[in-house]
Amino acid sequence: MSSRSGSTREYETSYQSPSRSASPPVPEPSEAEGLIFYHMDLYGSKERFDIFPEEPPGQEDRSLGDTRKESALSSEKFQHSQEAGYDMEKEVAELAKMYGLDEDREKELELLGGHLEMVESRWPPARTEKAGSQGSIYNASKSSSPVKDQSQSTKQQGFPGEASQDEDQSKARAEDEAERHTWSREGLSSGGMSDEWSSQAVSEEEEAANVFCSTCKMPIRAFDKLFGEHKDHEVAQLPSALESEREEIHKNMCKLEEQIAQMESFASHLEEIFITVEENFGRQEQNFEAHYNDAVQVLAQKYEEQLEALGEEKRQKLEALYGQLVSCGEHLDTCKELTDTTQELYLENDKANFMKAAVTMVDRLEEFLKKEVDLELSTLPDFEERVIDFSEVEQLMNSINTIPAPCAPVINPQAPNAATGTSLRVCWGLFSDDTVECYQLCYKPVSSERHSDEQAEHTLKVKETYCTITNLLPNTQYEFWVSALNASGISPPSERAVYVTAPSPPTIKSKKIRSCENAALVCWESRDINPVDSYMVELSKLTDEENGDIITESIVGIPNCEVLIHLQPTQSYRICVRALNLGGSSERSEPVLINTTGTYFCLNEDTAHPLLAILDDGFTIACDELENPECDLPVYDNSFTRCIGILGSLIPFPGKHYWEVEVEEDTEYRIGVAFENTPRHGYLGANNSSWCMRHIITPSRHKYEFLHSGMTPDVRITVPPRRIGILLDYENCRLSFFNADIGQHLYAFNSHFQHYVHPCFVLETPGILRIHTGIAIPLWTALP
Repeated sequence: MSSRSGSTREYETSYQSPSRSASPPVPEPSEAEGLIFYHMDLYGSKERFDIFPEEPPGQEDRSLGDTRKESALSSEKFQHSQEAGYDMEKEVAELAKMYGLDEDREKELELLGGHLEMVESRWPPARTEKAGSQGSIYNASKSSSPVKDQSQSTKQQGFPGEASQDEDQSKARAEDEAERHTWSREGLSSGGMSDEWSSQAVSEEEEAANVFCSTCKMPIRAFDKLFGEHKDHEVAQLPSALESEREEIHKNMCKLEEQIAQMESFASHLEEIFITVEENFGRQEQNFEAHYNDAVQVLAQKYEEQLEALGEEKRQKLEALYGQLVSCGEHLDTCKELTDTTQELYLENDKANFMKAAVTMVDRLEEFLKKEVDLELSTLPDFEERVIDFSEVEQLMNSINTIPAPCAPVINPQAPNAATGTSLRVCWGLFSDDTVECYQLCYKPVSSERHSDEQAEHTLKVKETYCTITNLLPNTQYEFWVSALNASGISPPSERAVYVTAPSPPTIKSKKIRSCENAALVCWESRDINPVDSYMVELSKLTDEENGDIITESIVGIPNCEVLIHLQPTQSYRICVRALNLGGSSERSEPVLINTTGTYFCLNEDTAHPLLAILDDGFTIACDELENPECDLPVYDNSFTRCIGILGSLIPFPGKHYWEVEVEEDTEYRIGVAFENTPRHGYLGANNSSWCMRHIITPSRHKYEFLHSGMTPDVRITVPPRRIGILLDYENCRLSFFNADIGQHLYAFNSHFQHYVHPCFVLETPGILRIHTGIAIPLWTALP
């Protein structure tokens, strides 16, 4: 079956047996047919030989005996080739080396295994010998040269192992004769069979395409990549190439859809442009018509004015000429009458009558001749050249080629957070296609007074449809209106809109702040004359200096100037307040620091007795003289008048509250709590609205009283306290006093406080009381 091994064997046999050179030459098939035959022999099914039943031309007259003889010879030669040890694996190795596949051992084994499987499974035993002999003979004829045709054809009979040439002479001649008949038949039929096998091979390649050549852009077989013209081309797996192509087609389809959408949008835009062109044409036509009508009307008015002036001039000229003509006629009549009278006088014969009449006549003639006769025309026949003023017409004609005056803009209402305490941002719009060169913005403050129209108006010119006006008053309303301008004129003003500036930052009343471990009451006042809508409190918890400005909580919608805030114990807070109105929020107020370590309150100065002084720290009270408690100093409505005392701020927080008072041993005092409505003209502790601890000095000892409604229990204190702790417990309805220096409980009032109370402090002798607030409740204050 192998052409290379067959050629070698035949060359050796020809060298050893020169007597076989006389055998007739065997026709050699073409190179293309040989390649196709190799393919069909190695990889094609042997059953393909059965699809060519036609006999070669010129061989149809062969007898059945000749056919059987040739078949027998072919079978015999195939058997001899098997006896000679034909090696299929060696043949495949040589083919792999020939096509550059000697390094691909796996492919060789695949080819070998596939061929052997097809031989075993598909070729019938009866056809195997014939096909094998035909393949051997055909391959031998292809691989041999023309000079060695006789020796190669002789070698193809498959007798390389004969012992002696002399014994096989007769048998060799018979085989050569049969071989010549076989070659003639095979050679004649090889051309037609090669063409059909080639066509079938091509169809098989098309059907079995399983890879895609990226270079040629076509599906091919894997065999073509290994052996064919696609050997050096880049290939990919057919499924991956299919997915890639589908993805590419999908991308192109998406792009195509985008282009379609763009074209549809552009077409819609073109339709809008068509409509806009029609609208602009109609508007321009109306503009031209209006301007031309105005120009014609002005020209007609000029014509009427000039024609009327010309007629007036004509009338005046004719009247002047007529008057002159009448005067001239009268003068002629007078001259004619004098001439007639003089002629009659010459005809008078009586000398006396002549002389009388002559004197009179001479006087008349002298008087008449003295009059000057105006022989010049009173007016000229030419009319005055009138210069017509076409400036207005020219302006109208020029305005035809320009844009019309714009329509009135529309001013927007005030947007949230569009204002500060001193500035406002005003916006407007122009809902037409008019061309505008600039806008004229006017504003003035709104006043509720009668003469509000006399407020000064301010005017600004801006290019944009917005403007920020500065240097305004905080929390003040302003009225704005705007007009549009271009070369043709100014538009009507817009509707007027009222804007308001943001408020001024509030001022926190630090002296009125009260706090405890879990709450704080913050008070402030507004710096604006006009009321604001609400207030906002911002809290920032202080843990270190870096994040002290971070807002951790905001309380909004506060209608009044105070708020009760719930806080966490043992923390420090920085609190700021903002005022809000329609214009926005104000800047932050000055911050205040609140510590929730204990109860903090201030002293109400408006409740202090006139003789009581509050030192600079705000928590130390002193009284220098006490000779006349009922002095004549000015007293406020809320001040104490009898006892020299003062109230602290109201403690409006439930729970426990603790503060301390530092006293002097030789000072008489009263300290405790009282309601807001406790009488100012009485003594604290002498009524049912106050609870006090009183210290008085007797000749024998320091006496301590715990007064409520003027009554006190009998309590003796051996160690005079220098620092007194007061614990107010709203929940347990208890007011306790302690010697803070030694942690000693002195006394406790058990009373139901119907209202929140004020701390109270009274000096009954000259001295000083120092009040300490913001102290954490000591552990030794816990009572059973």
